[in-house]
Amino acid sequence: MPDYTEIQRARRLRRSANLPERKAWETLRQLRREGFAVRRQVPIAGLTVDFAIRSIRLVIEVDGSIHDLEAVKLNDAERDARLVNEGWRVLRLSAEIAMSPDHLLTAIQDEIERLQQ
Repeated sequence: MPDYTEIQRARRLRRSANLPERKAWETLRQLRREGFAVRRQVPIAGLTVDFAIRSIRLVIEVDGSIHDLEAVKLNDAERDARLVNEGWRVLRLSAEIAMSPDHLLTAIQDEIERLQQ
């Protein structure tokens, strides 16, 4: 269970979402029609992830160009390993994909199909 500071951080991140995260959220909410409850800025395993679908244990991270830096790549790898260790699957998508509703939904639906096989 997340502690109070993790919840506060998640709330703060929701309020300060960047444009690709806001566009992704608009699109990901459409998955509710398919029966998937998507949450944004979710505390999991002591981390705050961009989006999560708890029912299938899928984390979706929207990565901007900062994630191309080596130090950030290492941090992302550590975060991913931590989440995988907790039983989650991590899908990292570029900000460009997040800005395109069709591409974003296709990438998510492909991942959901892989998870359900």
